[in-house]
Amino acid sequence: MSEDKRRGGGDEVEDGGPGLIYMPFVIMEELLEKLRLLDYEKDFSKKMNLKPITRHYFAIQTNPGEQFYMFTSLAAWLLNKAGRPFDQPQEYDDPNATISSILDELRKYGHTVDFPPSKLKQGWGEHCIYILDRLADEALKSTNFVWKRPTYPEEETEEENIVEDDSELNLNEIEKSMVLGSSDVEEADEDEPLLDLEGMKMLNQNKQTFESSKPEEILESTTDAADWKLEVERVMPQLKVTIRTDNKDWRVHLEQMHQHHDGIKSSLNESKVHLDKLQEEISKTLEKISSREKYINSQLEHLLVDFRQAQDALAETKEKYRQASGGVTERSRTLAEITEELEKIKQEMDEKGTSMTDGSILAKIKQAILTIKKECTQMDIRAGVVEHILLQAKLKDKTLQNKQIHSSGATEGFII
Repeated sequence: MSEDKRRGGGDEVEDGGPGLIYMPFVIMEELLEKLRLLDYEKDFSKKMNLKPITRHYFAIQTNPGEQFYMFTSLAAWLLNKAGRPFDQPQEYDDPNATISSILDELRKYGHTVDFPPSKLKQGWGEHCIYILDRLADEALKSTNFVWKRPTYPEEETEEENIVEDDSELNLNEIEKSMVLGSSDVEEADEDEPLLDLEGMKMLNQNKQTFESSKPEEILESTTDAADWKLEVERVMPQLKVTIRTDNKDWRVHLEQMHQHHDGIKSSLNESKVHLDKLQEEISKTLEKISSREKYINSQLEHLLVDFRQAQDALAETKEKYRQASGGVTERSRTLAEITEELEKIKQEMDEKGTSMTDGSILAKIKQAILTIKKECTQMDIRAGVVEHILLQAKLKDKTLQNKQIHSSGATEGFII
């Protein structure tokens, strides 16, 4: 599989099938295993005081800001593991500069970056996983890690192994075990569990098929007794099967409840002893503290009395100071008012003194006389105009009266 397919990029998603969409989850799990091989939980998470990442941390969007900080920090740690000195990025660093520095270091290892750097700003996705996976590979190479062949544990044959297929047993061996009976089996081990139900069913079916196929005549055995016993001893471990325990069985739950109850009881007894000791120590410490407190109070009682008296004297002195300061402020205000009035009087006296020494008063008097003369002239003119108007009004009234008189005389003569 190419790197483009592993990242799920390009037009090859359609050719790769619908399962290629989930490739980031697979690569993320592989990345987590590589980080565990590098012991990142101890060297990175604990030192940086960060939580260990989950197996789908960078494959699913949860918190882009937190994921971007985790991505850059993990990339810097992997570069340092790979032997490249790289400063640990901070939360408030420029993201573009940090991303470009990481990509430059990755290109130095010969890996191609065929996607824009802005894809890494989101802090999650296939591109971030690709960068971290490549850096983890380089870190593993730097630490000289080599994948070894897996070692499988050897399965030891126990007497209590379950027989999965009873059909493999020979009918003669089953017949021998049935003829032998349960006496020898009980003598071998009385504590062995009984056969399971499935094994009994298969055994009954094999027995029925054997009985249906046996002849009607009496069979005589030609087998040696010693060989018979050896064969029975060989087959006996395969006939001893155990009952499979079902986790849904109520008996299992009941047994677990009893076990937990006994464990809680034992833990309670142990913790009760420790708690009793702790209570005794705390009570003794409290008694010591109370006795020390009483002793200190008795020794410092006269000092406390002096302290209270000093506090009362201080309070009285503060009250007197407050009253005195109030009188001082009132007097200061009165002084300010008197000073202001004095300044005004001084200013007026200065103005009067200056006016007495120079001829400004005479000039003002002359100017006032001229103004009065002008006003008198204007008043005379107005009085003349008013007299003229009154005279004209009187003349008009006389002419009107004369006309009325003449008109009334003419009418009287005409009537006579």
